[in-house]
Amino acid sequence: MTDTVVSSATREHIISDTRPFTIIGERINPTGRKILAEEMKNGDYSRVEADALAQVAAGAQMLDINAGIPLADEPKILAEVIQLVQSITDVPLCIDSSIMDALEAGLSVYQGRALVNSVTGEDESLERVLPLVAKYDASVVAISNDETGISQDPNVRYEVAKKIVERAADYGISHDRIVVDPLVMPIGAINSSMRQVMTLVGRLRNELKVNTTCGASNVSFGLPNRNGVNSAFLTMAMGAGMTSAITSPLHAEVMQAVLGGDVMMGHDPDCAAWIRKYRDPAAEGTGARGNREGRRRRRG
Repeated sequence: MTDTVVSSATREHIISDTRPFTIIGERINPTGRKILAEEMKNGDYSRVEADALAQVAAGAQMLDINAGIPLADEPKILAEVIQLVQSITDVPLCIDSSIMDALEAGLSVYQGRALVNSVTGEDESLERVLPLVAKYDASVVAISNDETGISQDPNVRYEVAKKIVERAADYGISHDRIVVDPLVMPIGAINSSMRQVMTLVGRLRNELKVNTTCGASNVSFGLPNRNGVNSAFLTMAMGAGMTSAITSPLHAEVMQAVLGGDVMMGHDPDCAAWIRKYRDPAAEGTGARGNREGRRRRRG
């Protein structure tokens, strides 16, 4: 059992294989969203605010924040968006950037312990990102690829993850602050991609003692009914030991799959969360008292 602790100024969240699966909302990301990108570039964060509130209402326990817009001032935008989102919701954030100045700008204004997305096994990435993670006492997503690219051999990806964990220790970053992304490849292109992930997640959990995450929608790229494939993937990944995913909580079937997975994994005691979400609401005027009175009238 490993607990990865992240927090906002007022709320702590724990990613763990003994707790419900963590959904990291992916919507605050201008990649592929032209309107959002243009608005963020111009300092209009109204859509960001709406996306943040909608994702939390839908069940996200964390939010991923990305401001990667070409020819824009990414450090400034990322810092402003983090401050805005932290002013309207108390869920912890995942700060998502490959630009060091942007990561530092975001971490410098962040209140709590952030999750940094991300570091790879490339030596340059390790030498640039890990000191920032250590400086701001953050947790970090470790992506299991390096200078050689993404291997189709899960054993090679495991060794990359191990390298990151060992190098992080040199900076005083313990394994419980590392969440490994085993890299989910499109199942339509690589038929064995799910089996690769399941094999790798098991080793990461049992040997490196780290938590795991992924960009869940990668698995369905190029396929119809992507949410159906994503839902199947998530429940299987949960069974293999995956503990979080970056995905959209706005798709009802995806959230249903995750909540059902929590039930099956024993992470929803008495199925309480499932019942709260899906039980039929009582008809108007038929609460417990009304039902008892109705039964008495029928017996009379």
